[in-house]
Amino acid sequence: MRVLVLGGTGTLGRQIAKQALDAGHTVRCMVRAPRKASFLQEWGCELTRGNLLDPDSLAYALEDQEAVIDAATARATDSESVYRIDWDGKLNLYNQCRAKGVRRIVFTSLLEAERFRSVPLMDIKHCTEQMLLEGDFDVTILRTCAFMQGVIGQFAIPVLESQTVWVSGSSTPIAYMNTQDVARFA
Repeated sequence: MRVLVLGGTGTLGRQIAKQALDAGHTVRCMVRAPRKASFLQEWGCELTRGNLLDPDSLAYALEDQEAVIDAATARATDSESVYRIDWDGKLNLYNQCRAKGVRRIVFTSLLEAERFRSVPLMDIKHCTEQMLLEGDFDVTILRTCAFMQGVIGQFAIPVLESQTVWVSGSSTPIAYMNTQDVARFA
């Protein structure tokens, strides 16, 4: 299958691209900065420069593709870029998918997004899920939890460097998964 991976340079996206290649799929990754994505090309991915906010680059990236695995997302710390990338950009993506006849979509969302609608990224992920489910796509939604790969940067390094570590005000269990395991479901 010919698969377009979005977010291929990210923590999860790189694992998805690698496992898709290992499974024998032809993988194209749309990236903003090809030089930073050279490792994907070394693995065997085709790279195309693009941006979710540029419909023409999306149309080019989607040419001859059979499926899209969407692991792209903005950093949750900036609500303006979250809205632009995760809503406006995704609308561009799915409109171009319709135009190019790409019906198979795997969308990476967040666990329990519907419960935390006051958080901009969670609200947008939930709304995107609903839009995809109500649309004409053959869609799979991966609702991911926190990634183990983030624990070191999020907690261990700040503690070792005597920096502030932000935690919630209450006792909150957090589930962590390895992105290699999550990628198997894509």
